[in-house]
Amino acid sequence: MNSGYARLLALLPVRHPMVLVDRVTGFDPGRTIGTAKAVTGSEPCYQDMADDLPAERYAYPRSMILESFGQSAALLWLGSPGAAGDGLPMVGRLRNCVFTGSAFPGDVIRHQVRVEQLVDGGAFMSGESRVGDQVILTVGSLIAVARPAAVVTGGAPGAAAEASSASRHR
Repeated sequence: MNSGYARLLALLPVRHPMVLVDRVTGFDPGRTIGTAKAVTGSEPCYQDMADDLPAERYAYPRSMILESFGQSAALLWLGSPGAAGDGLPMVGRLRNCVFTGSAFPGDVIRHQVRVEQLVDGGAFMSGESRVGDQVILTVGSLIAVARPAAVVTGGAPGAAAEASSASRHR
């Protein structure tokens, strides 16, 4: 897989500010992917924060770490044989997620996602996220499904075409 940012945008159905993967660092189709997400002080989640907050208040939101992990899983699935086809990938369920640390501005979160099983219209994955040598998140199970763009957008005028267009650019 080309690790360029343009390729990430071509695969993921989200755009700024919700693209939470900056680079693919390793890729073995159908097996594993390594990605990187640089956390910066200019992230939207830090907007409007007071200057005098304690350091721990600048921890990158856990929901954003999970979203970044999920986008990494989507990249692995979309770049693998038996991928989602023309459907849009969606996380159906996360299980056994354990946070053991945090990320802060200046850190690089490195996700390692493994395929456990790919089935027609679905994927089962697991993995972990690290900052340096410290594991900050372990995901025991991520279950993803692919849904037609019209189902995902609820048939809203223009939305299905936009989602379908994003799907075709993979």
